This record gives sequence, C-alpha cells and structure tokens, in this order.
Amino acid sequence: MEGPPITNFVTNDAMTMLQQTSRTFFIPISRLEQGLKEAVSAAYLCMRAIDEIEDHEQLPDSLKTSLLHGVHDAVKKPYLLDEVRKLLGPHQDVLPAVSFRLPDWVQLCPPSIVGTVLEYTSRMAKQMAEWVENKWQIHTEDDLDRYTYSVAGMVGEMLSDLWRWYDDTDSDRAKAVAFGRGLQAVNIMRNRKEDLERGVDFYPTGWGNKEMLAYTRRNLRLADEYTKELKKGPAKEFCKIPLALAHATANLIAVGGNKLTREMVHKIVGKA
Repeated sequence: MEGPPITNFVTNDAMTMLQQTSRTFFIPISRLEQGLKEAVSAAYLCMRAIDEIEDHEQLPDSLKTSLLHGVHDAVKKPYLLDEVRKLLGPHQDVLPAVSFRLPDWVQLCPPSIVGTVLEYTSRMAKQMAEWVENKWQIHTEDDLDRYTYSVAGMVGEMLSDLWRWYDDTDSDRAKAVAFGRGLQAVNIMRNRKEDLERGVDFYPTGWGNKEMLAYTRRNLRLADEYTKELKKGPAKEFCKIPLALAHATANLIAVGGNKLTREMVHKIVGKA
C-alpha cells in the first residue's frame, strides 16, 4: 500500500481520536494487546469516519451519497489512499477530523488484516449511501434489522474476523451481528429526540419505546451469549465492557433516563 510507514504519532493520534469520539469503545480498545489494538482502532475509526458523513447535519444528502459511494469505489483502485484524500480533502472545512483523516486510519491497520477492514468499510459506505438515498425509511422490523445490520451488525461480523485473525478465536457470526445490533438499538433509543429533530425516525411504524426496548433486549441477550461463548482472551475482555454499558443504558432508558454519568460508566467498567 502506498504512503509513508505508520508512526507512533499517528498511533497516538488515533487513540486521542478514539477518546474524543467513543466513550463506549475507547476503554476496551486501549486495553487490547499490541497488533490487535491497532487493527481494532483502525477498523473503528474507518467506520466512524463514514458514519459521521452519513449523520452530518450540514452536508446535503446528494454530497453524502457522493462521498460514501466514492469511499466504496476507492477500495477497488490501486492508489486508494490518494483517491480517498482527493475525495474528502475539498470538504475538510466541514467534515470532522475523524472523517477526512480516513487514510491515516487505514495506514494504522496491520498489513495482514487491512484488506478485511477495507472490505467492510467499503460495504458499509455503500449501504449507508443507499440509506441516505432512501431517506432512512424504516417502517417494519425487517427494515430496522436491515438498517442496524448496515451500520452495526456488520461491525460485529468484522470483529469476528479480527478475533480469528489475531489468535484463532472462533465466534458465532449470527450472534456477532446481534452484538452490533443491540448496541446500535441502544444508541437509537438514546438519540431519539435529536434524530426526530433532524427529520429521521428509526422506530418502525407504530413502535414506541416499549417495542424498541424489547427489540434491543432481544439482541442484547444474543450478544450476552456471543460474549459468553468466546474463549478466554482479548476478544472476550473487549466485548464485556460495551455490552455492560449497553445493558445499563437500556435499563436507564426503561425508567425514563437517557445517558450514563461518568461515575456510572467508571463503576460499570470496573465491574466488567
């Protein structure tokens, strides 16, 4: 792959970016062993980069789809990092840093697994573009399943590939999808007010918090099974923390709350 070798500066930059963009994943990623830490960091930041494009409040939908399709297509080209820089560079003034620095996150990834991370990033970008084009129309539970797969279930699949790459950890891929879905469903409930204000409703027609909470907990139960079945090692330790935080947030929402306090997060992480 073209471009200069990755440096400690970029590695440190990536951890700073993780801390700024994800309270849920920064802690478990920071605790991973060398090699796996860089792979999971790169994967998360690549997917966060395109997620920020999909959710951007100022970009017109036509530009979102153009950029997302562009990321999808760039993976097929020989000089993909240059292609992505040319694609995102002109919009650096409006895109968050995690998005326009996508080439840096690609270079952070170990060469033996970067192809997998790029493939999932490309697939997710394409599906995100299609959701933007369709105005995030979600009317049925099947629609919700398709959306949560596009933006999170696919992440669960990718993590399963990373576990196998690192130390031959086997995992149930269907439950890996549920792991991603459950975490995404928690985010949907937590961000409901903001989503409605921007004209997007991820709840199927006729659903309220009761139905969405049942959907969330059903997926989180499968995520519990997924994590329990992982062999002892970094994969299991990684999954425990975001899963514990997701359960706690779902329980909080069920009684009318919304966001865990910093003190609650530290307590949950300590127990996990």
